Amino acid sequence: MSRHALWWLATLPLLPLALPLALHTRRTALRLPVAQGESSGIAAAHLPGEPLRLLLIGESTVAGVGVTTFDQSLASCLAVALAERLGRPIRWRACGENGITAPQAHERLLPLGLAEPADLALLVFGVNDTTHLTASKRWLQALAGMANALEGQGCRVAFSGVPPLQHFSALPWLLRQLMGWRASLLDQELQRLAQRLGALHCVLDLPFEARYLAEDGYHPSALGYRQWADGLAERLTPSLLRLA
Repeated sequence: MSRHALWWLATLPLLPLALPLALHTRRTALRLPVAQGESSGIAAAHLPGEPLRLLLIGESTVAGVGVTTFDQSLASCLAVALAERLGRPIRWRACGENGITAPQAHERLLPLGLAEPADLALLVFGVNDTTHLTASKRWLQALAGMANALEGQGCRVAFSGVPPLQHFSALPWLLRQLMGWRASLLDQELQRLAQRLGALHCVLDLPFEARYLAEDGYHPSALGYRQWADGLAERLTPSLLRLA
C-alpha cells in the first residue's frame, strides 16, 4: 500500500470532524494581500560583473503575501543573500499567484517565467497542493514539466521544500496533523523528483515562531522571509559558484 493510500485510510474516518474545521477555517481566516510594488528588481547593482538572473515561480509566498512590499519578499531577500555570497549583482523576477497549485502554475505562470531568460529558477510550491489535495501524479507531472521547460532554455532549476503545515498556527490541531503529514509525503516525492532531474532540493529553514510569521499565522513575516532566503542562499551558492 502506498504512503498516500495510508494517508487516505487514516483521514477518511476523520472527515466528519476535519471538513467542518476546514470550512470554518476558510471562512474565518485572516486574508492578507499580495505585496505591493514591482515584482522584479536588481540587488547589489554596485557590485562588478554581469548580473545573475534569478527567477522565482510559485504560490503566495512568491507573490509576497505576509509583507507590505516586494523588497521584503522572498525573491528580493534571496537576491540580496545571493549577491552577498557570490559578490555579483542579482537581477530577480517573481512570478507568483496567491492560492495557485502546481498544475495551475504550469499553465498560467510558466509562460510568464519563460518570457525572459534566467540563469536560476526556484520553484516554490506545496502548501496549496497539500490543502487542495492535488493528486500526487499531477503534482509531480506539473513540477517536472516546469523544470524541463526551464532547463530547455538553459536555466538551472531548484525546488524549495514543501513547508511543514503541522507548524501553521492558523490551522486547528487536527488539520495541522493531517495536512502536515500530507505535506511531508509531497516533500519526499519532491526530493526524489529533484534527484531524478539533477535539480537541487532546498529544505525549508524557518523557525515557526511568532516573530517569523505574519499576523495570519500562515505566511512568513519580513523576518521570516529573510531567514528563509538565507537558508536557500546557503544551499544554492555552492552550485552557483561551480557554474561561474
